[in-house]
Amino acid sequence: MCGIVGYVGPRACQELILSGLERLEYRGYDSAGIALLDPDGDISMLRAVGNLAALREAAVEHTSPAMTGLGHTRWATHGKVTWDNAHPHFDQSGKLAVVMNGIIENYVLLRSHLAGEGVAFSSETDTEVIPHLLAKAYRGDLVQAVLDVVPQLEGHYAFVAMHADEPGRLVGARKECPLVVGVGDGERFFGSAIPAFLRETRDIQLVENGEIVVLEADSTVIMDLEGNRVERSITRVEMDEDAAEKGGHETFMLKEIYEQPDALWDTLGDRLNDDGTVDLVDLGMDDAQLARVERIHIVACGTSYHAGLVGRYLIEDWARVPVHIEVASEYRYRTCLAGPGDMVIGITQSGESADTLAAMRVARERGAHVVALTNIVGSQATRDSDGVILTRAGLEISVAATKTHTAQIMALALLALKLGRLRWALHSNGAVELAQDLLALPDLVRGYLESPAPAQVFEVAGRYFDRPFFLYLGRHVGVPVCFEGALKLKEISYIPTEAYPAGEMKHGPIALLAEGSPVVCVATDGHVFDKVVSNIQEVKARGAEVIAVATEGNSSIEQHVDDVLWVPRTPPLLSPITANLPLQLFAYGVARAKGLNVDQPRNLAKTVTVE
Repeated sequence: MCGIVGYVGPRACQELILSGLERLEYRGYDSAGIALLDPDGDISMLRAVGNLAALREAAVEHTSPAMTGLGHTRWATHGKVTWDNAHPHFDQSGKLAVVMNGIIENYVLLRSHLAGEGVAFSSETDTEVIPHLLAKAYRGDLVQAVLDVVPQLEGHYAFVAMHADEPGRLVGARKECPLVVGVGDGERFFGSAIPAFLRETRDIQLVENGEIVVLEADSTVIMDLEGNRVERSITRVEMDEDAAEKGGHETFMLKEIYEQPDALWDTLGDRLNDDGTVDLVDLGMDDAQLARVERIHIVACGTSYHAGLVGRYLIEDWARVPVHIEVASEYRYRTCLAGPGDMVIGITQSGESADTLAAMRVARERGAHVVALTNIVGSQATRDSDGVILTRAGLEISVAATKTHTAQIMALALLALKLGRLRWALHSNGAVELAQDLLALPDLVRGYLESPAPAQVFEVAGRYFDRPFFLYLGRHVGVPVCFEGALKLKEISYIPTEAYPAGEMKHGPIALLAEGSPVVCVATDGHVFDKVVSNIQEVKARGAEVIAVATEGNSSIEQHVDDVLWVPRTPPLLSPITANLPLQLFAYGVARAKGLNVDQPRNLAKTVTVE
């Protein structure tokens, strides 16, 4: 969740750290802080409650020549959003500073022991036990102190420490939460993610679980928990730095909505052939093995879970393989039924979602073939899996996922098509037709976004933005579209919203409706269209106002609803990609009409690295 930045090198680093934090702000923006180790051996500290703009304002009157420093942007877990709870945290001498992402699960016991020894705590956080433990273990060698302390910590975390008596050195440790090293010319960076230092270098070194990392300006030393050196090569990453800018759009979310045609096209890339065959070279199994897969389990959270729900329809329809899908945080605690002969797909935009990673590990331990479907090359998910499907959506900054969601659906469609061909569930002509439908989707999405349709969606949003409650209803593939649309509205407008399969409405949710209640119905063309119309008539009979997402040219829907958000015609199973567009824009329009910050919704973070 939280973002970490560290620097050691020949340059004054205050601005480098602040800029790096701005590129990690999507990981948390409750508070932020920096610690700078000056050449005279003093550590100065700045903290601010709120987003990076507040820290920037606090730093206006503070210019440091420090060439070693730490930065942190916080998503609060332990302790309220206060100045005292903001990172960095220090030992009692003020000579040892620490920033951390994650959770120390045994911090209560550790804190109690330290307090019994006379240690005075200045915050409510779990993180603060680390600098005090390090100070207790410190004998002039910060590396050894970290090696001594890490075995005492339970949980999942990444932290970086620096000591005033060891200028020009940073020491980090990683257990499950992300940490990566940037290698520059005579300088080194720590980051929770590559964008933290992307402007400065594209050369990285990955840090694995259970490793300690020592950075000095011209060296990286990686070791295991026994202090043994681990060799790690330098990898060159290709990532678009411009993706971290808004490109003329008022927000990152709007920019990323409009990047969906490119995200879809790049995800297709060279994988889909004219004859309907699909090349997924990193699945970790050959075609014969893939054809023998007996069951597929999908584990994911949030928006990725909704993509998986769409994927279930595609795989079961095109390939005739049974698919079980579950929220990753629940799957990991159930009796895992996946085993040899099964494929488990972990969907995680960041590749660092703690619950999804844990579920993937459980499945792998049971002998299943685990595939990571992710957007980030080199992420933990790609290292914890047997195979990988990359979405190629590019960097996504806004907390509310848009382009990565549609790219995930496209990637699952490719897998479904490949499985269908291999298992002879699709004949060649049908596969070719589906391939053409998939290839047409990026241009359909582009045409929609360049048409008057978005403005029309915003106009409708402006008429409903002050309603206290929304209900979303759909059937078949429209159900996950409703789940995702409702999630977007909740995430960025803070309006209580429920989403249900329309057939379940009469089993309770209809009691929520009153005169004028807005109901959003996904009513795209397909074999359940008439059923959806019947459900629309039922809510209209209770006084609801209905906004329908419907297929262009189907004028029959207009007589049943109050407003229509038209989408391009596609085969019914591919309609979730186009039907998501107006619901993304509707949520955006409602939130902007309410004057809210859509890129930084309250209480949320882009990457959930804690349970």
